[in-house]
Amino acid sequence: MKDEANNKESRLLEHAFKLFTEKGVKDTSIQEITNSADVAKGTFYLYFKDKYEIRDVLIAEKSKKLFNNALKALRKTDLNKLTEQVIFIVDHVIDALSKNTLLLKFISKNLSWGIYNETIQKIYEHEGNAENGMRNLFLKGIKEKNIKLKNPDVTLFMIIELVSSTCFNSILYNQPLPIQEFKPYLYETIKNLINE
Repeated sequence: MKDEANNKESRLLEHAFKLFTEKGVKDTSIQEITNSADVAKGTFYLYFKDKYEIRDVLIAEKSKKLFNNALKALRKTDLNKLTEQVIFIVDHVIDALSKNTLLLKFISKNLSWGIYNETIQKIYEHEGNAENGMRNLFLKGIKEKNIKLKNPDVTLFMIIELVSSTCFNSILYNQPLPIQEFKPYLYETIKNLINE
């Protein structure tokens, strides 16, 4: 029974994402999502209060996946400095978003939700992966390297928000520069924020 429930929730998420990226959230109705997912409209409300909640869950999950893929790639490197690790992860995420502009537009400027969204924190805790996320890597690195930051959580949040907002415009509109030209400026700012 639980598998069937998970399957329905997964179908709702999958079909909502498809419709949201094709039509936009505003122009997608709950009825369209349930029809596409082949579930009753009442089933939708067992999982989500409205289409904005399913959008928020999707943004958080898609962002989390971007960071998890970057962390997996990082584990295959021998980078030891925290600054190098953070820049590697950021670079990996930027490259993934550059290749998938639909995902970039959907996430918009909410990339930090993959780290700081309460829904994602609960998913990490439920899956027993709380130690494996980007936030933990950063906080552990700050402590191990004895880097003096007044508030490491705020610093990480600022880094992710900086990446999210500036790369959105750089990737989609080449503003202020095309992304490959913009990256060195971004990475220099990240180095200054961490000050390792």
